Amino acid sequence: MAKLQNLSEQTTPAKQRSRFYRIVTNTAFQVLLAIIAGILLGHFYPAIGVKMEIIGKTFVDIIKIFIGPIIFLTIVLGIISMGDLKKVGRIGVKSLIYFEVVTTFALVLGLLVAYYLKPGAIDMEGLTAKDASQYTEKAKEQFSWLGFFLSNFTLQVLVVALITGFVVSNFKHREKIILLLDNTSEYVFKALKLVMYLAPLGAFGGMAFAVGKFGIATLLPLGKLLLCVYITMALFIFLILGSILRYYKIGILTFLKQIKEELLIVLGTSSSEAALPSLMNKLEKMGCSKSVVGLVVPTGYSFNLDGTSIYLSMSVIFIAQLYHVDLSFAEMLTIIGILMLTSKGAAGVTGSGFIVLASTLTAIHKIPVEGLAFLLGVDKFMSEARAITNLIGNGVATIVISKSENEFVHPEELPED
Repeated sequence: MAKLQNLSEQTTPAKQRSRFYRIVTNTAFQVLLAIIAGILLGHFYPAIGVKMEIIGKTFVDIIKIFIGPIIFLTIVLGIISMGDLKKVGRIGVKSLIYFEVVTTFALVLGLLVAYYLKPGAIDMEGLTAKDASQYTEKAKEQFSWLGFFLSNFTLQVLVVALITGFVVSNFKHREKIILLLDNTSEYVFKALKLVMYLAPLGAFGGMAFAVGKFGIATLLPLGKLLLCVYITMALFIFLILGSILRYYKIGILTFLKQIKEELLIVLGTSSSEAALPSLMNKLEKMGCSKSVVGLVVPTGYSFNLDGTSIYLSMSVIFIAQLYHVDLSFAEMLTIIGILMLTSKGAAGVTGSGFIVLASTLTAIHKIPVEGLAFLLGVDKFMSEARAITNLIGNGVATIVISKSENEFVHPEELPED
């Protein structure tokens, strides 16, 4: 008995070292450390922090290289594997209806929180309206679906992949094409896995630049707006998205735990695109079918931007409050209607939310577009909340559609990695 106890005591340090090794080599842990390091560098050495922008941008640019091939391969393989083009159309229609309903909830929630908490009822000295001129010039361009399509790479790849999938599905000898695409997809994901080892560097560069350029102190005058945005995003995630998942007997915390690495990557890079390929891969591992993932996620990045919708509606009310513009109930309904259209133009382009917001204010005519200047100092810090909410929203949408098609396995039923 004593020998067994001694043996146990001897192996304990080894187990501790093994546990420590797993923690240290975990991507989520490394990204979190990188975020903290970026904040410290940007705060104490802002000049150096600003120079780190190239690191964050480079990582996001590398990830963007994979977005096109992964979307194309996933959608084409998904359509071919379905063998039923009616099913493809059914999933597409379900997705678009779901996107429109949920993003409308997001718009209304953002508007109501901003209306009642009144984040714009604060002193905003020190900023000038001329800073918004670059956005007001772009806002003069009228929104068009053609322009939206031509500027949205994800949507272009989606359309090409759909056409390719439909064509290949009609080939008599399509097994060789399927084998080729399967092998190509495997190599692409292996390459992506290697690139993801650079995620801590990307998070470090993005956070160091944000804090170095704008500084933590710049958040103080707009702290109320930031607080309102983050509260609203949390309410949307845990109440609305959480209720949707609960209907399908899935806990929101269970889902968030599954995608924690992707959330930290988005937090560090302020870009939901940086985690798009990884999210698609993770959703498949959770049990969503490849065909549903391939159709819903890319489409969601164009039409299901829940975080961006919340940001846009809150920002409109915020600027109206700054200028003491009273909005009637009918005018607020008009704002929601306009944002239901213009928010779809905010997909896939960094900083496009500002342009869409400017376009919306221009269309309303009653709220000064120059008020955009007051958002410049904290827009970068709100982008993390937008991107994270967009990511979670698209993940939930994929699960919902998968469930509706009976093509989803509950996370608790999955074997441990």
